[in-house]
Amino acid sequence: MLRFYDLERIDAKKRDVVERTKDFDEIYEIFKPEKSSEQSDRCIQCGDPYCHNGCPLHNFIPQWLKATASNDLEFAFRLSNESSPFPEVMGRICPHDRLCEGACTLNDGHGAITIGSIETFISEEGFKKGFRPAFANEKIGKRVAIIGAGPAGLSAATFLLREGADVEIFDKQARAGGLLTYGIPGFKLDKNVVNRRIKLLKEAGAVFHQNVEIGKDKSFEELTENFDAVFIGVGATKGKKPGLTGEDAKNAYLAMEFLVDIQRKIFNEPREKKIEVKDKNVVVIGGGDTAMDCVRTSLRENAKSVKCLYRRDAHNMPGSKKEYINAKEEGVEFEFYVSPKALITNENGEIIAVEMIKTKLGEPDASGRQSVEEIAGSEYKVDADVVIFALGFDTVKYPFFASNGIETDKWGGITVDKNYQTTKTGIYAGGDCHRGADLVVTAVRDGRDAAKAIIKKLLA
Repeated sequence: MLRFYDLERIDAKKRDVVERTKDFDEIYEIFKPEKSSEQSDRCIQCGDPYCHNGCPLHNFIPQWLKATASNDLEFAFRLSNESSPFPEVMGRICPHDRLCEGACTLNDGHGAITIGSIETFISEEGFKKGFRPAFANEKIGKRVAIIGAGPAGLSAATFLLREGADVEIFDKQARAGGLLTYGIPGFKLDKNVVNRRIKLLKEAGAVFHQNVEIGKDKSFEELTENFDAVFIGVGATKGKKPGLTGEDAKNAYLAMEFLVDIQRKIFNEPREKKIEVKDKNVVVIGGGDTAMDCVRTSLRENAKSVKCLYRRDAHNMPGSKKEYINAKEEGVEFEFYVSPKALITNENGEIIAVEMIKTKLGEPDASGRQSVEEIAGSEYKVDADVVIFALGFDTVKYPFFASNGIETDKWGGITVDKNYQTTKTGIYAGGDCHRGADLVVTAVRDGRDAAKAIIKKLLA
């Protein structure tokens, strides 16, 4: 260990930019064993590991780095799976620069350990060698229903199965995975990676019910009658619009409408919107990772031009820095310090431009984040054939919440106690439907911790 003096940080190699924009395959290559071992050997094994504390899952990062440096892959595999339900997914999609790598002691001057790439390597190399995550061999005689097969639901299922509970998952989509399957493009997360984990859950005893929407295809009351506990992990899927004139025009879409529609196209599944951006001028409004997913997807769908408009600057973008860099490399044009005022349409109701106004940063608010101020008289137009709003997500208030005494807060999030139990006994919730739109890793943590609380209550 401690080889940061003579080994520099090396990021995973990316596919050639010209080639990678021709398909939806992952752009990062998996580390080779020797490279992973070398990069792990840079770790200084902090007594109080900031990476561990910076990870919402509190993964045993220094420990599996040490095991990888020592070429003890089996131990590294077991450790990485201990606290995370699917480390090979989180190694690909987590904003490591904001979390574990951002907290790394070496980040200031020497370059953080490439934690995400090593995490991905451990799982992929482990699977190749036949390693498998452990699940309980004996059942405890308790049944738990999970609503939603997204990150929170799959995480809850994983940790419930480890404890021997019988798990059934009810999901309204045709395929399990939620955001992991339909919302995050394949160039960031290969769908075979998600399918492999789902297969492992099925082998461990999980029963998946796809194309089943609770409250529509099956009543919530049926679940409460037939299961010992219920976990709700339905996410926050309602896209936000900015309240502009013309925002309901033809060819104006919410980010998730666009991403899901394109993914269904790739899957050859029925599509509601049939959104086409080929040979069109695409404008994406927003600056987070979802916005980056939209612009990069538009490029791969052969848009004529792709612009991302954001009201602050690159430094203040809420997403991962690497996603912004990848988008720039691939040809996305960014305009900063601008804000949309209206969508301009022709006589057929089709978008032809976006009216913009320039902005500047004002005084910081209570959180320290600078407010955005418009500059009077700075209006201008941006040509557009398609506009995509990537402005975040709100929770959905399903009717069965209120009818079953499941209370929500003023933002629409499900109210839970410290054990993730809702205001109805035996009903639990976690992820974005509880806390609002957040990172996948926080939804995964909620699912894990809720599962542990459920088991504790069922065995009391």
